[in-house]
Amino acid sequence: MSEENKAIVRRMIDELLNGQGNLDVADELFAPDYVGHNPASPVDTRGPGGVKVFASMFRSAFPDVHFSVDDQVAEGDKVVTRWRGSGTHQGDLFGIAPTGNRVSFVGITINRIEGGKVAEEWQIFDALGMMQQLGAIPSPGEAQA
Repeated sequence: MSEENKAIVRRMIDELLNGQGNLDVADELFAPDYVGHNPASPVDTRGPGGVKVFASMFRSAFPDVHFSVDDQVAEGDKVVTRWRGSGTHQGDLFGIAPTGNRVSFVGITINRIEGGKVAEEWQIFDALGMMQQLGAIPSPGEAQA
């Protein structure tokens, strides 16, 4: 079961986030009552529709975004993925106008799989580092200058 669960998460990364960003795959891979938790977001992501909205927004901000899996561990109904992403900021992101900056960021996501679908997700990533690369927040050296 662990290998099958890891394959579900990899498919989500490959088909929903990378490449052409097939939003319809969210209906196949996420449970109707899915909840995604991310401390960088003011509200939880809910259901496949919420996943589509988030993925569309992120891919609009970074049309060339690419995620890669560095490590993946599964046990029982949980899959832990250490990943990295990169892209060029070419669209609005949470009110930040396009900068043209190339950014890279890392994160860890824990997915709970139920009935062959992602039922819940906990994600943490270097949002501060990404915002610093976009120039929205000064880096420590810039703040002192």
